[in-house]
Amino acid sequence: MFLTRISVNHPVFATMIMVAIMVFGIYSYQRLPIESMPDVDFPVVAVVVSYPGASPEAVEADVVQPIEDAVNTIAGLDTIQSTAQAGQALVLMIFDLEQDSQQMAQEVRDKIDPVGAQLPDGAGDPRVLRFDPGALPILSLAVSSSTLSDRDLTALTEDIIVTRLSNISGVGSASVVGGVPRQLNIQIDPDRLTAFNISPNAVTQALRAANQDLAAGAITQDSTVQSIQVLGRLEDQDDFYDIIVGNQGGQPVTLRDVATIEDGTGEAESLAILNGERALAVDILKTQGANTVGVAEAIRETIDDLLTNELPEGAVSIQVVVDNAQPVEDSFHAVQNMLIEGALLAVVIVFLFLNSWRSTVITGLTLPISIIGTMVALNFLGFTLNMMTLLALSLAVGILIDDAIVVRENITRHLHMGKSHRQAAFDGTNEIGLAVMATTLSIVAVFLPVAFMDGIMGRFFLQFGVTVSVAVLISLFVAFTLDPMLSSVWYDPAANPQAKRGPIGRAVQQFDRFFEWITGGYRHLIRWGLKFRKTVLLVALASLVGALMLFPRVGVEFIPATDNGNFTVSVETPAGSSQDYTAAKLRQAERLIRALPVVQTTYSTVAGGLAASGANSGAMTVTLVDKAERDVTPVALMPEIRRLLEAVPGANFQVSAASGLGQSSAPVSITLYGDSFTVLKRLADQLTARMAEIDGLIDITSSLDAAQPVVGVNVNRDLADALGISLAQVAQTLSPLVSGEDVADWTAPNGQIYSVVVRLPEYLRNDIDAIGNLPIAQSGARGSTGMVTLSQVADIVESTGPATINRQDLQRGVTVEAYLEGVELGTVTPQLQAAVDTLNFPVGYRSSFGGEVEQIADTMGAIGSALLLAVIFIYLVLASQFGSFLQPIAIMGSLPLALIGVMMGLLIGGSTLNMFSAIGFIMLMGLVVKNAILLVDNANQHVRDGMNLYEALVEAGTTRFRPIIMTTLAMIFGMLPLALSLHEGSGQNAPMAHAVIGGLISSTALTLLVVPVLLTYIDSFSAFTRRFLPKAPDDVEHAPAE
Repeated sequence: MFLTRISVNHPVFATMIMVAIMVFGIYSYQRLPIESMPDVDFPVVAVVVSYPGASPEAVEADVVQPIEDAVNTIAGLDTIQSTAQAGQALVLMIFDLEQDSQQMAQEVRDKIDPVGAQLPDGAGDPRVLRFDPGALPILSLAVSSSTLSDRDLTALTEDIIVTRLSNISGVGSASVVGGVPRQLNIQIDPDRLTAFNISPNAVTQALRAANQDLAAGAITQDSTVQSIQVLGRLEDQDDFYDIIVGNQGGQPVTLRDVATIEDGTGEAESLAILNGERALAVDILKTQGANTVGVAEAIRETIDDLLTNELPEGAVSIQVVVDNAQPVEDSFHAVQNMLIEGALLAVVIVFLFLNSWRSTVITGLTLPISIIGTMVALNFLGFTLNMMTLLALSLAVGILIDDAIVVRENITRHLHMGKSHRQAAFDGTNEIGLAVMATTLSIVAVFLPVAFMDGIMGRFFLQFGVTVSVAVLISLFVAFTLDPMLSSVWYDPAANPQAKRGPIGRAVQQFDRFFEWITGGYRHLIRWGLKFRKTVLLVALASLVGALMLFPRVGVEFIPATDNGNFTVSVETPAGSSQDYTAAKLRQAERLIRALPVVQTTYSTVAGGLAASGANSGAMTVTLVDKAERDVTPVALMPEIRRLLEAVPGANFQVSAASGLGQSSAPVSITLYGDSFTVLKRLADQLTARMAEIDGLIDITSSLDAAQPVVGVNVNRDLADALGISLAQVAQTLSPLVSGEDVADWTAPNGQIYSVVVRLPEYLRNDIDAIGNLPIAQSGARGSTGMVTLSQVADIVESTGPATINRQDLQRGVTVEAYLEGVELGTVTPQLQAAVDTLNFPVGYRSSFGGEVEQIADTMGAIGSALLLAVIFIYLVLASQFGSFLQPIAIMGSLPLALIGVMMGLLIGGSTLNMFSAIGFIMLMGLVVKNAILLVDNANQHVRDGMNLYEALVEAGTTRFRPIIMTTLAMIFGMLPLALSLHEGSGQNAPMAHAVIGGLISSTALTLLVVPVLLTYIDSFSAFTRRFLPKAPDDVEHAPAE
């Protein structure tokens, strides 16, 4: 190997290259950002439009459909989900993973701009947001104060805290939940209006006209230009009383005569409850692609800065109640610790087998150099330090030391033959160089297809695959340069079997003798295996069948739930429920949940967040105590929570835990599409009934809301016409009185601007009978300008109307969702499919699966193709190295033998077949082949030296038994900390280690027997085929001349 030659001849040069790798690596490491997952952000763009007073049908026809038609032509659009509610529209566009969310948001803006002009007059401008409004906030803060009133605290939070937080880069939105804004309420007395014969409209117009400064041009005097202003702004709130609102018998009627002014608050649009107490909260969402840990750090620093410098001292406290960035940091530190522990364990194994401090140091040096060197590549490629890159490194610990072990072990073997250190370094490396290179390349060959998988898996594992490949290639480089160089210059007294040893050395020597006894046993075993070849193959086949039989028992899911120490409870109360009613239900639920000793805090919001949610829906985040103080995970606690919540009547609760990707959406989601809600409701009810029969499905909900209660005002047209009252007048009079009308902005003496709102006093506006007595002015068209009451021209009836209209992909749709308890998704999917198949869809109606079912289907396809590619690549590498078409088949015979171990490993570890264990399995492909390569390569060398195949295999097995067991144990021990998930935040990745360790054990045990047997069969087969290949004439003539 020319690399070996250069490094042994120029030791200083070789050392400097290693130092350079370390220096660049450490420099790169300091610049890498930390994240939870690789930056796989689903590009989601939301468009929000408000259309006050419109019914859901009107919102759908006038706002949603034009927007949907406009954006539907954007390339890379995956699905459009729209919600039309009374007075509000939300259109959510989900794009393919390949798209850049910033660019997509810009395209959406471009498409929507022309539509904005065509929207109805009453509709607001469309707002385009570049994040998923339904996403979980990365931090939720509770703001409280012992001295300030709710009103002042809201003003302080909105004006100072939220403004500062929104300016942090990476923060998508900071929204106040539970705030009550200060405003001037002008409460009208309807009886007085009637008495003075003044219409409510006249009052609002007078107020609008009175409180404003009007520009009236400018004058140029000498050389200065001065603008003229008609000053009409009111300085003091009492000045409003003097505004003239009408005339009665020639006398002016002022506001004082018909209304009272209250310096009060507006109605709270949302509520926040912390541990049962009313609170003011700030929910912070991050933009797509922002670094979670970085944003959370910046937010914490800003809060500290605010508390020390800007906010009144001691008056305000800001507390973090939900922290979704903490688990990210935990898992980062966990994987860091696992790396170090794995490395130490692997080095201990090396010492056990080589029984020499120097050998251990020489091989151990590979680890830090490879891992730190990989950082250069991570930095160069723009990757981050996340779960995937760190996991790749912690899994690779065992693999990295492998090449060095194999090379060093072979050099030691040559030293024991009595060669000089320098000669042993050359011979040992050359003899095994090709085999080591093939094993390393086969690992790279496995990971490249993984890195280029489609869909979400590919995005996740691109960083994983590249990290492992780079680390392994660096370790190969180190094994060929540093290892032989140190072996040649660093005299090793332990290389002499008769060397004096200390107590530890003597103990390890006992292990050596024990291992040699095992090697002797293996020699007999391999002879027996080559004698009874069919028995060996039958055992191998039986194990493969057994593995396939275990498959259903292991279960399938997309990503295992993580223990982030919190879970979410969402609540829905009957349609039309008030905020207070929903809050009361949440408080009851909080009381029950807080009674559990493992619960630390509960934080609830009603109608919070940007997602289109009404007063009848709320969410609660339950944070558990520290991991050390509890022995139960959120997922294990959820069934108990569900049973507790059954005791709360009049509300539906759903309990869910965040999955590894951070979203806590329902795993089962089936959408039915069509045009008529009556038909969709019938289909959805049938589907819900069928799903209720499936075991393990809980919390089955349909997105079809119950009808919303409506108060209808039926105007008698003939009467109204006779009195000169139009429908528009009725609506114009009712709207400001009942829901209030913002008539002006008033600048208070303290410089703050408040809204001035005209409305009825509360006791009148919530009373249906009182509405009938409201005064309505006649238009004067019939010669009368008097007032009549509403009940004279209209009947007031109570009825219902639709609450929300959900659309998906340009059609009306109903989504039926369900959660799982005690079953895996893989076992339920066929039953779900059967339930959908029993539905009788009319023409134009269809269904589709969403949620994790869809993700698993995509993922399995991607993994299947990656596996196939990996196998092909391994074959290419092996065939090139061994110069044979058939030998690689024997080596690859060890691949299926890993399956039984994988299944056993997952069963014992209590894991499922998920995204992580699947990657573990793909990783195994490269590792399993490794042992077989070492064995076959050595057997080939013996055959070339003139041995027959049978003896060569026995000899190769004995020679290579030690490095094979050694590397396998180093890999297993390197992954042990991950498999046992001793640290916080690493539990979700354990399946990967379970799969790899199980597979390694079974495949190593079987490889050592099955591969030699397969090789003999393949040798016979190639001899058999050679008989049919025509020989060239000179082949025969010169044969005896050898």
